[in-house]
Amino acid sequence: MNYLWAFMILIGIVYAALTGNLQNAADAALSSAQEAVQLSLTMCGIMSLWVGLMEVAKDSGLIEKIKESFDPLLHFLFPSIPQHHPAKEPIAMNIIANVLGLGWAATPAGLKAMEELSKLEDDRRQGRLPGPVRKKGIASNEMCTFLIINISSLQLIPVNVIAYD
Repeated sequence: MNYLWAFMILIGIVYAALTGNLQNAADAALSSAQEAVQLSLTMCGIMSLWVGLMEVAKDSGLIEKIKESFDPLLHFLFPSIPQHHPAKEPIAMNIIANVLGLGWAATPAGLKAMEELSKLEDDRRQGRLPGPVRKKGIASNEMCTFLIINISSLQLIPVNVIAYD
């Protein structure tokens, strides 16, 4: 992929030089870089705010209460995960953040959920927990289900879009 991007940039520069638009291409590149930096700083602030709010909600016990209300749904979606397994909290946090349109705030919880689901698979391989055993490196049903939910997340409140305005 890096070669493809490098090739396309090189072709653009060569084309701009051959058509006499090299200065316009340079101006456009600098203008785009400035806009990219401004967008990155804006989104970094928004992401920090919402990740912080999710941590406050977690520390205050709000996430735990919401997770308890999500338990029937989580048990339906992930019937093979034991009742009080540590993977359920980050899965709930991820779903909550995605529903609120906080995709970036959902990412740390999603990574933690996959880590906990991987530990669940290790426990199954070692015979400490029941369930289907898969070879190392093969995703479990729970991992696949979580990935599909995460990819197709429903955003009821698109907070990031509101922040752009």
